[in-house]
Amino acid sequence: MTGSPATDVAALVRAAAAGDQAAWNGLVERFGNLVWAVARAHRLQGDDAADVFQTTWLRLVEHLPRLREPERVGAWLATTARHECLRVIRRSGRETAREPELLDLTPDDGPEVSSRLVTAERDTAVWHALRNTTGRCRELLGVLLAEPPLSYTEVSELLGMPIGSIGPTRRRCLEKLRRDLAEVGVHDRS
Repeated sequence: MTGSPATDVAALVRAAAAGDQAAWNGLVERFGNLVWAVARAHRLQGDDAADVFQTTWLRLVEHLPRLREPERVGAWLATTARHECLRVIRRSGRETAREPELLDLTPDDGPEVSSRLVTAERDTAVWHALRNTTGRCRELLGVLLAEPPLSYTEVSELLGMPIGSIGPTRRRCLEKLRRDLAEVGVHDRS
C-alpha cells in the first residue's frame, strides 16, 4: 500500500472485512497499542484490561463491514474501547487502580537499603502526584506512559486532540507535575 496513511488504513479495513487475515493482522498490529492505552488510561489492570482489549476487537469484527468511515477505524476503536472500559468499571462497582509494588520486603542488610527506601518514597510521591492530576493532563500523561509508546497520531486519535497541541500540552502538564513534586520535596534529577 503506497497511498496516504488514511487510504492505507481504509484499504486494510476493506480487505479485513472481505476476510483477508493479513489485513486483519495489520489492523491489530497498527492499533493494538491504542486499545491497550485506552484500558491503561482508565486504570484497568490484568483481566479487566484484557477483557476490554478482546471485546473491542470482537466489536470491530461485528461492525467491520458496516463502518461508514473505514479510514477512521482508529478513532472507532478508541471510542469502543472507552465504552468497554466504562462498562467494566460500572460492572465492578469500583475503580481498579493499582499502584506498583514499591518495596521489596525481603530482608537485606546491604548498604543499598536506604537507597531503595529513598527511591520507593520518590516513586510513591510521583504516583500520588500523577493520580492527582486532573482533566486533560491526566488523560494525556496516562496515554503517553503506554508501553510500547504510542505515536502522536495514535495519541491524537485516542484523545481527539490536534497533533500540534500534544507537545505543548505535555510540556505544561510536566511542568505542573514538577511544581507539585517540588512542593512535597521531590526534585528533578536532570
